Amino acid sequence: MRVLITGAAGFLGSHLADRFLKDGHSVVGLDNFLTGHPDNIAHLMGHDRFSFIRHNISDYSYVAGPLDGVLHFASPASPVDYLEMPIQTLKVGSLGTHNALGLALAKQARFLLASTSEVYGDPLVHPQPETYWGNVNPIGPRGCYDEAKRFAEAITMAYHRAQGVDTRIVRIFNTYGTRMRPGDGRVVSNFIVQALNGEPISIYGDGSQSRSFCYVSDEVEGIYRLFQSDEHLPVNIGNPNEFTVRQLAELVLELTGSKSVITSHPLPTDDPKVRQPDITRARTLLGWEPTIQLREGLAQTIEYFRGLQGSARMQPPT
Repeated sequence: MRVLITGAAGFLGSHLADRFLKDGHSVVGLDNFLTGHPDNIAHLMGHDRFSFIRHNISDYSYVAGPLDGVLHFASPASPVDYLEMPIQTLKVGSLGTHNALGLALAKQARFLLASTSEVYGDPLVHPQPETYWGNVNPIGPRGCYDEAKRFAEAITMAYHRAQGVDTRIVRIFNTYGTRMRPGDGRVVSNFIVQALNGEPISIYGDGSQSRSFCYVSDEVEGIYRLFQSDEHLPVNIGNPNEFTVRQLAELVLELTGSKSVITSHPLPTDDPKVRQPDITRARTLLGWEPTIQLREGLAQTIEYFRGLQGSARMQPPT
């Protein structure tokens, strides 16, 4: 196959490109480096089955040659990013998804949308199955991301029903691993950077809010299997093992050997209290479930961040 991956220089997009290339496919990567980084795809430059287009998918987009798949991963995806760039986030979720779907329609290609567990908002159902419609504040500060992804799902299903596009929707839960951006504001990268720099570990609220952390290789394998499947409705891909934010902080301190102390800060507006995927559909339809335990995945991620120490990329989270 020859596939287009938007957001290819991002954390997940770059790993997904590796996965397709590993199986002998060709990849066209597209990114404008708004939140992605050239370092994430530097190892692919010169690969005979990888090509790159620097472009904003929210603008009119053209890709020469045939495509068998379009995988839309372009979007700010951390609270720091989408709170600083709400307009760009809304545009890539709406205009960007529309343009990516238009490419899939024109090329008669399969389309996969990278959606998110944020479509469930601050959930009133726990764990969250794909049948749950969510509890989202559309005008709150997180609404720019939540509603962008909810719209993206709606337009994806509209193209499927009205235009016959062969679509897939993955709802991605908290994912971590190598190639995360040190200053992206996500909880795993925050804690690791703070611990390695000897800074206080910033917990919001009392740290009792729960998250489920999926290592990137597990996440990408689930996404890859969904793309190869025949399932059109959304599928949760994430790790169902639930941890509190405080438990995560304590594990990061243990694995880094850091002397950092844990400090508490006010809880951000609309921050979800719980987040845990029901992965029954992924197990049943894809034969997938995660295999990397949190301790193992964190150890690999910490080593990656240690390798960045002293580089321009290793900036403290803001």
